[in-house]
Amino acid sequence: MITDTRITDLHVHSSASDGTFAPFALLAEAKKAGLCAMALTDHDTMDGIAEAKEAAAGLGIELVPGVELSCDYEGREIHVLGYYVSPEYPRLKAKLEEFRDFRTTRNERMTKRLQEEGFSITMEALAEKFPDSVLTRAHIARYLCETGQLPDIRTVFAEYLGEGCRCYIERPKITPVEAVHLIREAGGLAVLAHPVLCQLSEDELKQMIQDMKDAGMCGIEAVYSENSGDDEMRMRALAASFGLLITGGSDFHGKNKPDIQLGTGKGNLHIPYAFLQSLKEQIQAD
Repeated sequence: MITDTRITDLHVHSSASDGTFAPFALLAEAKKAGLCAMALTDHDTMDGIAEAKEAAAGLGIELVPGVELSCDYEGREIHVLGYYVSPEYPRLKAKLEEFRDFRTTRNERMTKRLQEEGFSITMEALAEKFPDSVLTRAHIARYLCETGQLPDIRTVFAEYLGEGCRCYIERPKITPVEAVHLIREAGGLAVLAHPVLCQLSEDELKQMIQDMKDAGMCGIEAVYSENSGDDEMRMRALAASFGLLITGGSDFHGKNKPDIQLGTGKGNLHIPYAFLQSLKEQIQAD
């Protein structure tokens, strides 16, 4: 019996959102990590897909065009992954452009609030420190830490930039069901990202998953870097109970999440090609 030992990573971010590797460099890292396939799933943008496709072709890596949509479910932030999505689908493209336009003004407003708290930070300084990056809260947090104004990124988010904190600015979101519909309309497959981070009760999580499945969601990201204890076993069982596929990813962000490595997460992550094969079979069946 021949065992397929190929490995993948189905949740990766580039500098097109809040990762630190440009798409081309990210694929080079994927090659070094021994990945045969990778999904680029930047937050609320697909701007890095074209560059990533070119790099992947040159390196012999199978690239899955993807996106990670930010959603709101009863006051909780939920993320939905879209695989094999068309970046040119008009309604999705318009929504992503709306998110992008708001991100700029949001950064300006958060920076101003930080200034009012006594921090030395400007949009110009951020742009100088992180050239060719799409600035996000992660970059603001790194700036405050790397300039010695706060001790670590965890503190920045816990006290200033996390949801509900005094320098946080709310951003426009869609519901998970709306995200599933949008991904499906754009020709893709929808998967619930890192359910262990949703901060929902078991009943709330099951209800949301049922609603998303009814809308056309096909899978759950059960294998994930931040899983602990029996999280993976529970998420696998949850997926099975709803008849959903299992996917997995590191949620690699480069220096913005330095403890997470491409392909292996915190050291013991394993995402077999079989996960991707199931997605490919699903997209063909659709």
